[in-house]
Amino acid sequence: MIVKTLEEIEILREGGRRLGSHVKELCAMVAPGVTLVDIDRKARELIAAGGDQSAFLHYPSGLGGEKFPGVVCLSVNDTIVHAPGAIIDYTIKEGDVVTVDFGIVHRGLFTDHAVTVIAGKGSEADIRLVRGTEEALAAGIKQARVGNTIGDIGLAVQTVAEKYNFGFPKNLAGHGVGKAVHENPLVPNFVTAGKSEKLVEGLVIAIEPMMTLGSGDLYVDKDKFSYITRDHSRTAHSEHTVLITKSGPEILTKV
Repeated sequence: MIVKTLEEIEILREGGRRLGSHVKELCAMVAPGVTLVDIDRKARELIAAGGDQSAFLHYPSGLGGEKFPGVVCLSVNDTIVHAPGAIIDYTIKEGDVVTVDFGIVHRGLFTDHAVTVIAGKGSEADIRLVRGTEEALAAGIKQARVGNTIGDIGLAVQTVAEKYNFGFPKNLAGHGVGKAVHENPLVPNFVTAGKSEKLVEGLVIAIEPMMTLGSGDLYVDKDKFSYITRDHSRTAHSEHTVLITKSGPEILTKV
């Protein structure tokens, strides 16, 4: 568990503000006829314009340690996370459920943010899935308080999943963030056995519920990066970088 200094927190606030703005702009691009490559290209332009670096490019996140080939994860429909839009030849269609998961490095410190949007008109089930996942994120963030535990966050997220009868993966979790893409502690989206770590002032974590309309069981695609539902049910993913303060959670990636 890495507690951040006041100077680092100020850098993370600016990085989070930039990232939130970038993700908002990328989500606005999600529409029928736009390719995943188009969105990855725009993400690269946004990073360069701000003088920052990509948090994801060349990160060894593949099944065998392969380096990620893009700057933004663009996961569509039954793909829940980590899809490398830069190399996926796909054109967005009406009704597609698309997650934009983006991270940048600003002055040496990392922030992470994901939003799921529907291209054009979505089905009632898909709209419910996206909104329910956002509700789960809000519930998890509400528990991100000094004196609470990582388990309190997981319980809050799982409670919302069960309310909507959503499935959720057990092999993916949120995480600490700041000095690296992934730091301790892990932040599961469900209740786990054993003693849970206490949340302390200055801790920065990425809370990221991932939900499905099916079972939540996943496999890794042949591209070695994309996590796909075994039953090919649709998915959603919502994430913010959150600072634990003495007065409550501060969402660093909120615009």
